[in-house]
Parts: sequence; structure tokens; C-alpha cells
Amino acid sequence: MKNFHLPLPEQTYIRLRAEADRTRVPATTLAREAVDGWLRQQSRKARQDAIAAFAMEMAGTHLDLDTDLESAGIEHLVKGRKTSR
Repeated sequence: MKNFHLPLPEQTYIRLRAEADRTRVPATTLAREAVDGWLRQQSRKARQDAIAAFAMEMAGTHLDLDTDLESAGIEHLVKGRKTSR
């Protein structure tokens, strides 16, 4: 575990302390969980952006989605919507 000094705006600090008191969880734990969650979210977004960029770049090439597979996927999604209603 590493320590990291993080100055916070007063309102953020007050809200963090209030949540720590309310939940009886240390403020450092809440802050750590918030940072971890944000970092996971950023990682997912970066991965999604990379996949989207690859898909755009490869659109229309031999690496593009197989048309038969794409049709089967669309058909499956459409059938799934009809049965879930």
C-alpha cells in the first residue's frame, strides 16, 4: 500500500467526511474505492474506444464482420426482443 496526499476542495472534503460518518466507513476507504472505480471506468472506456477505432478502421476490409454472422446476430437480437415483451 502506498500513501498519496490529496488536497480536496473544502466542499468535497465536507461531503466525504459526512458520508464516512453516515456509513461508518473510514474516509480513506471511501476515497480509495471512488478512485479505484473511476480508474476501472476509464480503463473500460479506453478499451471501448480502441475497439470502436479498430472497427471503423477495418470497416469494409477482410477483417470486417462476416455478413452471415452479422445477419445471424441481428436475427437473434430481433427474436430476443419479441420473446421478452
